[in-house]
Amino acid sequence: MTMDLINKLMNVVAPPMALVALFLLVPPLYLYKLLLSFLYSLFPEDLTHKVVLITGASSGIGEQLAYEYAKKGAALVLVARREGSLQEVAERARDLGLPDVLVIPADVAKPEDCQRFVGAVIAHFGRRKWSTNIVDHLVNNAGIANVCLFDEAPDVTKFTPVMDVNFWGSVYPTHYALSHLKKTKGRIVVNSSASGWLPLPRQSFYNVSNLKHSFLRFNVGITIATPSFIESEMTKGKFLTKDGRMEINQELRDYAAECARCMVEAARRGERRVTVPAWFRVLHLWWVFAPEVFDWCFRVLYDVNFWGSVYPTHFALPHLEITRGRIVGVASFASYMF
Repeated sequence: MTMDLINKLMNVVAPPMALVALFLLVPPLYLYKLLLSFLYSLFPEDLTHKVVLITGASSGIGEQLAYEYAKKGAALVLVARREGSLQEVAERARDLGLPDVLVIPADVAKPEDCQRFVGAVIAHFGRRKWSTNIVDHLVNNAGIANVCLFDEAPDVTKFTPVMDVNFWGSVYPTHYALSHLKKTKGRIVVNSSASGWLPLPRQSFYNVSNLKHSFLRFNVGITIATPSFIESEMTKGKFLTKDGRMEINQELRDYAAECARCMVEAARRGERRVTVPAWFRVLHLWWVFAPEVFDWCFRVLYDVNFWGSVYPTHFALPHLEITRGRIVGVASFASYMF
């Protein structure tokens, strides 16, 4: 009975109080953040000889992050499963910056691998007499996505790699590197994706896996990057279908290099969050204040455009293969927005 009265009172009092508080607090808060951003822009972090550990560095955004950090003079540790691709990235990074680039093949979904590569970083860079820095930036970038509706999945256990890589693949490296980051007052950079706050259709598991909000209180900075669709293996090869198979999607998205540049600059300025492209933040307002409109737009875009192309193509494809025919797709501007 008491709780009912309290809830009824709060239903009346809380909304206007919250609006008044927002009206009073938001302007000075944004002014403070603007001044702070201006100061950090004048005096960004010098990354020369800093040790930067990047996961998922063999391609896409991770590869471009390696090049951006190399240009700033950082010593690199590149982690991914494909050693051949890592070696190629390492060679190009050495041409851009320091020769000190460490390549470690590992799977971030396995805690023993994460413990191993953090230990290898400590062993390698701990020998440097001219610097006590061991790990300055940890960039949790590795990730994969799925493309199907939740109720289309015949076996949800096939999507465990999405959570293993996107979620635990950030938790494990952070856990093992945190004590060293505390010593250097370093920074954790998380490539979280805009889907963490803007759920995308047909990516239920991916959306959940990117809700990586941090509550660190260890004098360790954190920069959470929320890029929209970026040209990388996330959009050019590493999608899980509803059957758990990897399939290729070659659609052009925003440039991974520009995303990487924005992420590194945001980390140097000490920003907590960065969205690439910046205009994508406008969609957050629609999602908060008009979710029904947003849901309707997504339903129209994905159900009509997506299935209106998939069904005819599926049934016609065997005959097109016989005749060596051609598929002509007419894309709308919306395909580049979402």
